[in-house]
Amino acid sequence: MSYEIEDKIRDECGVFGIYMNYPATLSDPAKIAYYGIFALQHRGQESAGIAVSNGQYIKVYKDMGLVTEALHPETIETLQGHIAIGHVRYSTKDNSSLINAQPLALHYNKGMIALAHNGNLMHDGTLRQELADDGAVFHTTNDIEIIANLIARHSKNSIEEAIIKCLPIMGAGFALLVMTEDSLIGVRDPMGIRPLCLGQSNGDYMLASESAAFDTIGAKFIRDVKPGEIIIIDKDGCRGRQGIETGKKAHCIFEYIYFARPDSNIDGINVYQARKELGRQLARENKVDADLVISVPDSGTPSALGFAQEAGLPFEEGLMKNRYVGRTFIKPSQQLRELGVRLKLNPVREIVKDKKIVMVDDSIMRGTTSKQIVQMLREAGAAEIHMAVASPPTRYPCYYGIDTEKPEQLIANSMTEKEIEDFITADSLYYISKEGMIKSLQNDECNFCTACFSGNYPFKYENNKKP
Repeated sequence: MSYEIEDKIRDECGVFGIYMNYPATLSDPAKIAYYGIFALQHRGQESAGIAVSNGQYIKVYKDMGLVTEALHPETIETLQGHIAIGHVRYSTKDNSSLINAQPLALHYNKGMIALAHNGNLMHDGTLRQELADDGAVFHTTNDIEIIANLIARHSKNSIEEAIIKCLPIMGAGFALLVMTEDSLIGVRDPMGIRPLCLGQSNGDYMLASESAAFDTIGAKFIRDVKPGEIIIIDKDGCRGRQGIETGKKAHCIFEYIYFARPDSNIDGINVYQARKELGRQLARENKVDADLVISVPDSGTPSALGFAQEAGLPFEEGLMKNRYVGRTFIKPSQQLRELGVRLKLNPVREIVKDKKIVMVDDSIMRGTTSKQIVQMLREAGAAEIHMAVASPPTRYPCYYGIDTEKPEQLIANSMTEKEIEDFITADSLYYISKEGMIKSLQNDECNFCTACFSGNYPFKYENNKKP
């Protein structure tokens, strides 16, 4: 269990896929997929896996841990073929096990297939039971096996047509990669809640959760996959097809606030610039008498820079992050949670002593980490600590692939802003307004899912169709 999970929400997965017509060595696709998911490590730290196809057979290897822990060089050399998909996963704590790691590879009546996805299927819990009642056998507890069964039951059609028939059942909130022996297919949900993009390098095509993965491997970002679109990559090249008609778009706003890498571009918006503008808007809305601005690194830093520039205050690194702290699977007591925060963050006493500080963070979930950081800053001699948050209060759970499906996990669900301020022991607490957040991020093409702030869910279970 990671200490950081205690006060940060997590996106469940990252996906990467590549189709190479003429790899220099047969292990090249797996090697590139390795670096692709390494670039997406922030999206999942519990397990990692890669599947490859040589045109006749699909081989998969996956294990628990970070990419560098789960996939070793000698293992990558054995994964030979011309197509590869990779996956990093973060699960809810109830189903963290190797059996749930991805990609999932299996046989069906058209051959072999491997799948990897990010997000959740929107169903009311009966879909798995209905499939089981019809004879399906499940070995995992995650949604990827439901998707595999849905595709298999439509297998009299081509894989492309089978996926199209499944899309109305799958609902919204997912990005999916499907690999057959001879093709790579990407699918984005009809509302575009989870991100997926297309890249190219030397005639080879690839798909990834974020554009930063393409930068890492020296590939060119082509475009974002459209909501409801299917991308088919095979020996004939790359083509897109609208798999399901889309209405309302609802891109996950937390991708810009916290999940995505700052160097990624998602649906026409650069994440770093978006976070910086959130900080500027936060400063416009909240005037604070202070000496300097610090951030809760690293995700709060761009917003803190924007806040400082707009407020005309100096920005300092008042909290130093230890970037070499790994994960721990020790179930933490409260004492160990506090130690975990101190291992990761330490105040720079000479910067914060006797100063009135604005501390900027991207969000507050449970409030426990914020409280501990405030206490550490007071121990370091800070005169006043004013906390500014670059997102509105997170009051409602997410059902689209995030680990907050229980309202009691969220401090703002049960406390007022003043009560949160008292709980974290800050001198004052400021949130950006929902309107200011949208203003900071809006462009001509984007509409956002803000259900975690508003409770207005863009897709509900009753919209789903039976299999």
